[in-house]
Amino acid sequence: MEQEFLLRIFVAAILGGLIGLEREYRAKEAGFRTHFLVAMGSALFMIVSAYGFSDVPFSEAHRWDVSRIAAQVVSGIGFIGAGTIIFRKTENVVVGLTTAAGVWVTAAIGLACGGGMYVLSIGSTLMVLVGLEAFNFILHKFDKHRPS
Repeated sequence: MEQEFLLRIFVAAILGGLIGLEREYRAKEAGFRTHFLVAMGSALFMIVSAYGFSDVPFSEAHRWDVSRIAAQVVSGIGFIGAGTIIFRKTENVVVGLTTAAGVWVTAAIGLACGGGMYVLSIGSTLMVLVGLEAFNFILHKFDKHRPS
């Protein structure tokens, strides 16, 4: 079972790292290391939540809910994501929303890997990368046609 857990964490780290590489390439606030660690940590939290308390005696008086730690990951990632969002008063713009959303979805991918949902994790990672690149491509198309 330990090898399966290590595989889950490894896959999460690789998938998070791929998203981080795209962000790093675009010179965004949260890059490879941040996404790598968020996905890996989320997978580890999920594994600990689901399997880490198996030696605790079970009784009808105590119900164990494995989703509780995963729910707290979602809340905690909101805190990290909020740190990437900045309002530039002089330009009257908000920056960092895509980075915050990227960190958030990377945590979800890590949780899915921790739950052993590899196909879902890989598919989600591919959709994130396609979405980020497609969005960038579309923005550049509009920028070329925008009057000076």
